[in-house]
Amino acid sequence: MIIEKLTGFSRTQIILNKNTQIFDLHRQEVDSFLEKLKKNVPIQYILGETEFYGLMFTVNESVLIPRPETEELVDWIRTENNRNAHLNLLDIGTGSGCIAISLKHEFINSEVDAFDISDEALITASGNAEKNNLNVNFTKVDILNTAEFSRQWDIIVSNPPYIPELEKAEILPNVLDYEPHLALFVPDNDPLLFYRTIAKIALKQLKPGGKLYFEIHRSAGKTCTQMLTELGFVDVELRKDISGNDRMVRAKRA
Repeated sequence: MIIEKLTGFSRTQIILNKNTQIFDLHRQEVDSFLEKLKKNVPIQYILGETEFYGLMFTVNESVLIPRPETEELVDWIRTENNRNAHLNLLDIGTGSGCIAISLKHEFINSEVDAFDISDEALITASGNAEKNNLNVNFTKVDILNTAEFSRQWDIIVSNPPYIPELEKAEILPNVLDYEPHLALFVPDNDPLLFYRTIAKIALKQLKPGGKLYFEIHRSAGKTCTQMLTELGFVDVELRKDISGNDRMVRAKRA
């Protein structure tokens, strides 16, 4: 990935051009990148960008690195909704903007809103929308302390903080030491804090028949689906990710 970044070669071209001499400047950059790798800095932060759902995104330590599991969530939304319709979509806790921007790319006729509490994340997300020539409405919102909104949406999606604090000891250094804890962890005594809060907002702000999508902790499938059912959502469905872990939930407003 480093050689691709510095030379512009594809992986195939790297193999075909193994004897290419690298300029001294590039050699110095490689050495710098390797020193960061030894300190467990994620390769995506070192390169400053990563691919998500076919688009390129700038990433830095103000935002989480987009994961393949989240691509599966975007794909679920894409495949079960009308991509040509004029929909209103909302992404809560947008981070790098990867979900919101990818959805705008797929639902080009729709209007997409995105909320985050972090000023730095919103700056990064706005830059990513410009980078991909897509228009998303980014707004600073503390979803845990907010009034009702003046509009309704057809789809609300969120990949909120969901790792319990007690699991910090199990997290690899490249995640724990560099990715923003604000976007990762949730109190041990209330692991459904964000899901329950967002679900209650969705009951008011989703249009009738509108859909709510969550990415969840692998252990929260049963408790999350039960909570959504008890709140009055219908057609609640739990899906596994490519690794076989419970990872996504979809529910509809009656």
